[in-house]
Amino acid sequence: MTTLGEIAAVADACLQGCDAATVIVGVAPLHRAEPGHLSFLTHPRYRAYLDATRATAVILSPKDAANCPTPAVVAANPHVAYARAAALFAPVAEPRRGIHGTAWVSPDAHVAADTWIGPHCAVEAGAVIETGVVMGPGCVIGEHAIIGAGSRLVARVTVCHRVRLGQRVLVHPGAVIGSDGFGLALSSEGRWLKVPQLGSVLIGDDVEIGANTTIDRGALENTVIEDGVKLDNQIQIAHNVHIGAHSALAGCVGIAGSARIGRHCMLGGGVGIAGHLEIADHVQITGMSLVTQSITESGVYSSGLAVEPNRVWNKISARLRRLDEMFRRLAALEKKSNRDGAL
Repeated sequence: MTTLGEIAAVADACLQGCDAATVIVGVAPLHRAEPGHLSFLTHPRYRAYLDATRATAVILSPKDAANCPTPAVVAANPHVAYARAAALFAPVAEPRRGIHGTAWVSPDAHVAADTWIGPHCAVEAGAVIETGVVMGPGCVIGEHAIIGAGSRLVARVTVCHRVRLGQRVLVHPGAVIGSDGFGLALSSEGRWLKVPQLGSVLIGDDVEIGANTTIDRGALENTVIEDGVKLDNQIQIAHNVHIGAHSALAGCVGIAGSARIGRHCMLGGGVGIAGHLEIADHVQITGMSLVTQSITESGVYSSGLAVEPNRVWNKISARLRRLDEMFRRLAALEKKSNRDGAL
């Protein structure tokens, strides 16, 4: 439980029509909120629920506050304000220290006294586990890897040899950091030869890595994820990729080797980035787009076609197959028209 005054303070918001001492017991969507709940309005499509909500107070923008029938917590950025307020209601795990009896820690590893190493974890020789780290069940830390202070590996996280995680990194279950990149050379005999992956992975501070996301180690140089980057689930980051600070990548993004993503970029779900490209700072790429050339200016970029009813798509597809033929015919007509005009 907390009060509206405390919520307004952490959310950098002001109160409208309510008492700062009012107690809030939880958060809920507008259409499901009950008395005692804090709700929020961050998208216009949910504005219709505002009049009938039973929430004790609603986080919203100054524009929406003008017509709000309930007490309000008014913030310039309601989404950010909600994130800060909701954190007050997030369950806090009881701090644990020590090494579970089923875990194995090399005698040559360096483990801070106030860390927790959970069941069936393995920490190999030369690894460094800094102060306040929490490792859930089944995590594996390779030789000479470093896990920065205050980081949390939820469960079944693999951090390979010589990988370095910064401070306060959150890694969700199943993530693999530092496995070999897809480096292969085709011999004259038609056989693939493995190219040794001699680099590592460097993860900055305050990074979040989603479930089953994979980040490959560099071939020669390091793969780098800068401070504050947020990675969703099931993302593939290939060797030598560099992602700038505070960028956010949604699920199933795939980035090929040696691509460089700028700072404060946003990549929608399923975006594909070809190798050796550069993406400028403050670029937003919408979902399912395929990027095959570098982007040198900030802005919003898209590719592909949106979904259509099948009968409409069949017509579009048929016309697309004739596009080259139509272009050739148009070019011939233009050429003939220009020649006739010259006569």
